[in-house]
Amino acid sequence: MLCRLASAGRSRAKLIAPLGCLVSRQKHTLPDLPYDYGALEPHINAEIMQLHHSKHHATYVNNLNVAEEKYKEALAKGDVTAQVSLQPALKFNGGGHINHTIFWTNLSPNGGGEPKGELMEAIKRDFGSFANFKEKLTAVSVGVQGSGWGWLGYNKEQGRLQIAACANQDPLQGTTGLIPLLGIDVWEHAYYLQYKNVRPDYLKAIWNVINWENVSSRYASCKK
Repeated sequence: MLCRLASAGRSRAKLIAPLGCLVSRQKHTLPDLPYDYGALEPHINAEIMQLHHSKHHATYVNNLNVAEEKYKEALAKGDVTAQVSLQPALKFNGGGHINHTIFWTNLSPNGGGEPKGELMEAIKRDFGSFANFKEKLTAVSVGVQGSGWGWLGYNKEQGRLQIAACANQDPLQGTTGLIPLLGIDVWEHAYYLQYKNVRPDYLKAIWNVINWENVSSRYASCKK
């Protein structure tokens, strides 16, 4: 949203305009899930979904709002040191909010199977077959050390699909330039209560609830 400048005191207004935009910024909120917590069972149980969404994602949202408020104050004071020191919190919590907002829509109780249309054609073009793609994304996700995400992204410059892994809550586009299409959360809070420390079993199950309609829509949008 653009900030309107008064006709008088234009030079001063130009200086305070960016801050005014920050002051008027609405706080981030936790998005509603498009399905019930138990809708993805038996592949992801209701307890995991409730904790993951209402506790973990909510924490990222709350901490992002706190970090942005502190950043606004540091900006108003011209405190560059404080602005720099807040970057990790902004990246971690901002990434957590971005990633999970995508993740929830990438899943559906009516998901699973294989994509259709242009997305399927692109997968075959860039990975040889859907089976090869599925195997590669699963392997990359299993191989994430500690916590992080496995991603299918779109390289707009090269016009092709790419698989990538991001550590912690690093957002795909902000760290690699790839546009996120499908994200698989491999933090233990996404599966431990059901699959314990056996990440491969969780990854095998999650393919049954992938919302290919959503992934296809993202692919179509990023090509425009």
